Amino acid sequence: MEWFKDILLSITESPLFGITISVAAYECGLWLNKKTKTPLVNPMVVAIIIIIAFLKLFNIPTENYYAGGNIITMLLAPATASLAVSIYNRLHLLKENFLPIVAGTLVGAVTSVMSVVLLCKLFGINDEILISLIPKSVTTPIAIDIANSLGGISAVAVAGVMVTGIFGAIMSPLFIKWFRINNSVVAGLAIGASCHALGTSKAIEIGETEGAMGGIAIGMCGIFTVLVSIVIKAVLL
Repeated sequence: MEWFKDILLSITESPLFGITISVAAYECGLWLNKKTKTPLVNPMVVAIIIIIAFLKLFNIPTENYYAGGNIITMLLAPATASLAVSIYNRLHLLKENFLPIVAGTLVGAVTSVMSVVLLCKLFGINDEILISLIPKSVTTPIAIDIANSLGGISAVAVAGVMVTGIFGAIMSPLFIKWFRINNSVVAGLAIGASCHALGTSKAIEIGETEGAMGGIAIGMCGIFTVLVSIVIKAVLL
């Protein structure tokens, strides 16, 4: 079987392997989501489980996957920027609700950062991890820059962003239903402020207004989180 392992490893060294398995795993997630018709079966979560299981089953080094996976990661920033199309289509809502949007995203950013600080202090987590988790509710490129600039660990920041985004993408439709949020602007801002691009991808599925407001929240919360994190580090840490 050694020859089979050698062939498999040589195939997986190609960047096409990481891209192909990512797309295939996500398609499986979409299929399961449509079949089960529940937000709890999130395509992203299903894709992550499939990819990890496949790599473990065939003992494929993660470096081989990242050769193609990093290409997909590189497209994250342009994908986030493409939300500007939805924002442009709902520009009149931004003008009509400008002050509430600014106030809401500011409160969202402060709440996100302070919740991390308070919980980390409560459970005795060291400052390096605390700093790394501060940008958990902003999109990945911003979170990495914030963590690095504050002296945190970028890998921990990415993990925090992923967990927050996946949880938000799964639970946000349920929270909207449970708390009877009927205002599309409010729903979109709440999703974007709390669970960044992954949550906003779910907001787009809910409605174009929700997606547009989520995109606005991503940008504004990113700016506010940078400012708040600097103040928090200077005052509390």
